[in-house]
Amino acid sequence: MLLSPNRSFYGNKIYQDTELLKYMARTCNSEILTPVKGVKGQSETTNQWGKAANDLYSRTVSGVRQPIESLFNWLIDKTDIQRASEVRSTKGLLVHVFGKIAAAFIYLIFNS
Repeated sequence: MLLSPNRSFYGNKIYQDTELLKYMARTCNSEILTPVKGVKGQSETTNQWGKAANDLYSRTVSGVRQPIESLFNWLIDKTDIQRASEVRSTKGLLVHVFGKIAAAFIYLIFNS
């Protein structure tokens, strides 16, 4: 995995894999911050005990991710960037992605 060391990454609940978190900490001295995921079968008392702290932490992580998610949703809405079914090479994918980003910025300049 090619990652920059000493970083904090923000992800959604799917990245809350303990093996991935351990790998990132061990090899890159990095961490992945994700909202807290509920544990199945946990008693209601145990669940309520840390609920306030978990909710605050999850809200903070989600607050950092929200502007990034909004940018990606806007980019998908304006350019249909995910439609790359005809791309057959890495170079073609790069041309597709950067072309769509350029089109989004042109749209932003002339339609604002």
